[in-house]
Amino acid sequence: MDYHRELIAILDFGSQYTQLIARKVRELGVYCEIYPYNQDINTIKKLKTKGIILSGGPSSVTEDNAPIMDRELLELDIPILGICYGLQLITMLCKGEISKSLKREYGKAHIFIDEKDPLLEGLSNGDIVWMSHQDRIFRLPEGFKSLAHSDNSPFAAIRSTERNIYGVQFHPEVHHTPKGKTLLNNFLYKICRCEGLFSPKSFVETAIADIKERTGDGNVICALSGGVDSSVVATLIHRAIGDRLHCVFVNNGVLRKNEVEEVIEAFQDKLHINLRYINGEDRFLNALKKVKDPEKKRKIIGRLFIEIFEEEAHKVGDVQFLAQGTLYPDVIESVSSKGPSATIKSHHNVGGLPKRMRLKLIEPLRELFKDEVRQVGRELGIPENIINRQPFPGPGLAIRIIGEVTKDRLDILREADSIVREEIEKNKKFKNIWQSFAILIPVKTVGVMGDERTYANVIAIRVVESEDAMTADWTRLPYEILDKLSRRIINEVHGVNRVVYDISSKPPSTIEWE
Repeated sequence: MDYHRELIAILDFGSQYTQLIARKVRELGVYCEIYPYNQDINTIKKLKTKGIILSGGPSSVTEDNAPIMDRELLELDIPILGICYGLQLITMLCKGEISKSLKREYGKAHIFIDEKDPLLEGLSNGDIVWMSHQDRIFRLPEGFKSLAHSDNSPFAAIRSTERNIYGVQFHPEVHHTPKGKTLLNNFLYKICRCEGLFSPKSFVETAIADIKERTGDGNVICALSGGVDSSVVATLIHRAIGDRLHCVFVNNGVLRKNEVEEVIEAFQDKLHINLRYINGEDRFLNALKKVKDPEKKRKIIGRLFIEIFEEEAHKVGDVQFLAQGTLYPDVIESVSSKGPSATIKSHHNVGGLPKRMRLKLIEPLRELFKDEVRQVGRELGIPENIINRQPFPGPGLAIRIIGEVTKDRLDILREADSIVREEIEKNKKFKNIWQSFAILIPVKTVGVMGDERTYANVIAIRVVESEDAMTADWTRLPYEILDKLSRRIINEVHGVNRVVYDISSKPPSTIEWE
């Protein structure tokens, strides 16, 4: 069943929560896409969307350069839900009055129901919601009524008396609004009349049909890293076209301990996917000799990978398509026209192909978020050790070795990193951890081992929690875990006599050190 025929359009006004809105909507079984607030009205009409959600945003609708959507959207016979800034924008466009509040409202607030409505079914007087605003509605537009209020917002939820146009002053998409998901569910199913067609199963069915139609009798080549994204791409395409998929797994010499064996076992032995393994370890390490600058490391590894990949594509012969594991956040962040909150960084997966390869792109995951990719992987039967694998940078351990990359330094880091992975992954309490890894610092310190003075390496440990890697907080590991990590690394990894723990959050720091 094609879930695309049931679409919710989210217009982005710059909110830090825009992607979270999309993820919540999809968790509720409805497919949605994010568009810039100034998306052409004709495009919206062609989408035949079941509903529109207007995101929050950092601007004030009273500012001269505030982002404003086409007012004609309010004239379409499509249900609309405005969130925070979206509510205020609806009010302004419908000729209500917005003013600065004497008291700003940030954080938890309690709402009180003024009138029963399908949008608020399941919500009660005194329920907690999350507010983040300074402006508020001073006077409702003609033809609108109040559904709920808070202590500081006389109009915390409103609706049009003539059309399915709603607005809420709070953020239902954040977990600080406990019944926010109930409200979104009401909007999707009671107001937009969605059926709930989006699921891992429906995605797999639709993607396989699309891949078959797109590729015809052509061959597809895919760079397999062993990470969850490329693994799901490979398995999905293999399910669609079988041995016309040619996967290339390049050992760039900076992989984690046992990673080569794990990938080969999973894809050749368990999933029976056509896999070419290329051992480029010496080639990469020779190219990295005496290189300390992190950007140079990245460029050298990227260039060599493309060279090897091109060589293998040539050996395969008649290849027409290249498969990539591009995800939806990659697309949003890499295209400046996607809205005011979107232009953050460019991604190697988006438009990074050498023109001389002349291959057509297949990106079956470009509609999905990371957590959805994992769900699809389970639907496809991919082993859990691959599904739950933490994000791992393309340049691998090369950017977790600060300074020059050598075989000896790689051996030290691999062993230390393996201990971190083992201790974190075996503990079920740490399921929310986004990444946990070791870093080799270019510093040696004095220590004492067996009554002898040592002068050895320092290992830093980085453990963070995140939902999308755009922001991250360091994990408050229990002291007993930190103690065990330190003792194991110092006792088991030759050449290390000190372990430190990174307690920096992103921002201002990054997750990786380089």
